Amino acid sequence: MTPDGSKIASGPVDHSIKIWDLSTGALLHTLIGHADVVDSIAMPPDGSKIVSASWDKTFKVWNLKTGECLRTLTGHTGNVLSVAVTPDGRQVVSGSNDRTVRVWNMP
Repeated sequence: MTPDGSKIASGPVDHSIKIWDLSTGALLHTLIGHADVVDSIAMPPDGSKIVSASWDKTFKVWNLKTGECLRTLTGHTGNVLSVAVTPDGRQVVSGSNDRTVRVWNMP
C-alpha cells in the first residue's frame, strides 16, 4: 500500500504486478516484466516506486505513476523471495533462497 493509502499492489501468479486505486477499485496498471512468480512487493516511504521480487532471480524497480520498469537488478543465484525498502527509501534489501541477503542502493 502507498503511504497515503490511495493505492495497493498485488502480485498474481501470472508473473505480473497489478496496481489498484483503493477509492474506486479501478485497475491503474499491470506491470509486466518478470519471467516467473512475483513473491514480494515493497514501496519506499515517498510512494513513488514499487519494488518486486521474483522467482526469476531478479527484482525490479518500477515507476508507480507510469508503470515503467526503471531497473532490473540481478545478482542472486536463486529465487528472490523477499524485498524491503529501508525507512529512508535509499536502499533495497533482497533475500533469496541462494542463502544470501543483499543490500542495494535504490535506483
